[in-house]
Amino acid sequence: MSFTLIDENRRCEVDAVVEGGHVTLAAPDLERATGWALKSEGLCQGGICVPVAPSSGLVRDGRVDLAAFASLLGRPLAMDVDARAAALGDSAHDRSTAMRTGMAPDFTLPDLSGRMHSLGDWRGRKALLIAWASW
Repeated sequence: MSFTLIDENRRCEVDAVVEGGHVTLAAPDLERATGWALKSEGLCQGGICVPVAPSSGLVRDGRVDLAAFASLLGRPLAMDVDARAAALGDSAHDRSTAMRTGMAPDFTLPDLSGRMHSLGDWRGRKALLIAWASW
């Protein structure tokens, strides 16, 4: 069945099996959605490979367990099985590296008139950003 997986700025529909709270994907779907490929040497992206112990629980019935994948890479995972959607966050290492640069991540949001504005449009200039949330 179709499952939405969000990783960084990519939103990808993948075929997933949901059983007992576990979400598993075929290895090609994982690679298409995240850029990480399951190879004999482990999980690989570009020139980086992370070794995978057989006891890691990463592969279940020939498919990749999404929670084990996130755990292996040290990335937070927010998952709603009923809504058939999940989002992978950046690892703590990636977040701390980004914080050391002092640069805010770029994002785009609409104003009250519906016009889209990107923080990156203000790069190199001073800007005051006001955020509000109801919670």
